[in-house]
Amino acid sequence: MKKGIQLVALLLAAFMGSCTGGKDKAAVAAQADEKPIVKLADVKVRPVDQIQDYTATVEAEVKNNIAPSSPVRIDQIFVEVGDRVSKGQKLVQMDAANLKQTKLQLDNQEIEFKRIDELYKVGGASKSEWDASKMQLDVKKTAYKNLLENTALLSPINGVVTARNYDNGDMYSGGNPVLVVEQITPVKLLINVSETYFTKVKKGAPVDVKLDVYGDEIFTGNISLIYPTIDAATRTFQVEIKLDNRDQRVRPGMFARATLNFGTADNVVVPDLAIVKQAGSGDRYVFVYKDGKVSYNKVELGRRMGTEYELKSGVPDNSQVVVAGQSRLVNGMEVAVEK
Repeated sequence: MKKGIQLVALLLAAFMGSCTGGKDKAAVAAQADEKPIVKLADVKVRPVDQIQDYTATVEAEVKNNIAPSSPVRIDQIFVEVGDRVSKGQKLVQMDAANLKQTKLQLDNQEIEFKRIDELYKVGGASKSEWDASKMQLDVKKTAYKNLLENTALLSPINGVVTARNYDNGDMYSGGNPVLVVEQITPVKLLINVSETYFTKVKKGAPVDVKLDVYGDEIFTGNISLIYPTIDAATRTFQVEIKLDNRDQRVRPGMFARATLNFGTADNVVVPDLAIVKQAGSGDRYVFVYKDGKVSYNKVELGRRMGTEYELKSGVPDNSQVVVAGQSRLVNGMEVAVEK
């Protein structure tokens, strides 16, 4: 009796299992036939401002290292870091012992030359003697002038003292300059621009500049110099931007962001939701819908504009692109469009 009951139970279980399995297979088949549902957006070509941002460090217009040409003791430094100086202003007095000695030698040589010159005029000295005396006088004048320039160190520009590396009484022995003077009216930025824009950069064109220290405040500069060659390694060329900086708020070393406008270009603009990043690479793709199917198009991104991207290539004008449901898609797949 027990064996009979067990047999019935086994048959019943087998029957139920076969019914359930049939339903599961049918569900899987139905799911396989179901098309992914996607959401589309219409996109088209429109004019896009060709704006590029560049970062740079502010540099002085001119930077001068103030130092003598040979080792000598520093007698007195007349300025401190931060002092504004004028062109021709005396900044440092070096030890003048050599200068005084050379001046005495120059005075004696001038007296000797006058004597030879008088004799030469009356026939008492030869032309070769006159030439030799004149050459010695010129040598002494040059030596004295050189020592004079390297004993009293003058500022060659109007600027600001940005470094002082010695104190009074120190021996200058080379290496770091005694002082550094920088001209900060104006200042300049150097940026590297892609060769794509070489023909579009114009000297004198205005440039908006922001400095991190001043937040969103905009300073207006101008392109002052365009370097004539392209770096073969980076495919870029240098552009120099100048800021008047009359109020001297901008200082060398500040971090700056320059914005250049290269005009407009007609390109397709798509929602940022349409952009798909391929795993393991930096490539970007967009699914383009046509005739019930999607194609997986590689695109070249341009500017990001809020919630949209400019596309340099990859999507034709007046297309429909997928903006939702991309996770289940593959190239050439049939899809259903969300109503």
